Amino acid sequence: MAMLRNKNITFSLILMCLIVVSPIANAQLGGLGGIGGLGGLLGGLTSIFNIQGLLMCSITGTVSTNNATSVPPFPNAGIVLQCAGQNVSSTTTNANGVFSIPTLGALFSPSTLLNSGCRIIVTTPLTACNVSLPAAGLLMAPLSLVGTAAGDGLNIFSLVPGLFSLVR
Repeated sequence: MAMLRNKNITFSLILMCLIVVSPIANAQLGGLGGIGGLGGLLGGLTSIFNIQGLLMCSITGTVSTNNATSVPPFPNAGIVLQCAGQNVSSTTTNANGVFSIPTLGALFSPSTLLNSGCRIIVTTPLTACNVSLPAAGLLMAPLSLVGTAAGDGLNIFSLVPGLFSLVR
């Protein structure tokens, strides 16, 4: 029940169920493509962008490979997807530092997300997870495409944040 409280996880689960059921429905309807498949179900939507990441409690937001001490996750951190200076979507990391931002393609194209300054911004100060880290500045990361899936008129793009950097 606790998992259903997170809107992003709930959306992702429903989306995955629709993706699994779509080929079955398409086959049963005689291959009607966009009319009976998932593309028609979502009203002609052609692209979904799912941005997922793991945020650790460090200046780079990642696990340091040259550090002997363990880097904990950054729980309950505010995350914003920003494009062209506008906040587009937001979420919060879970207790393990994981976040997901599913975004409908009506707002973007892949080139817009990857080439026009879209980035992930951590709005919670680093001192919220470790008081010895800098209080000033925000962690920011560009987006990287890691995979695509296409079928029945629907394209799903999987993106992750690149390396976070502290911007003051």
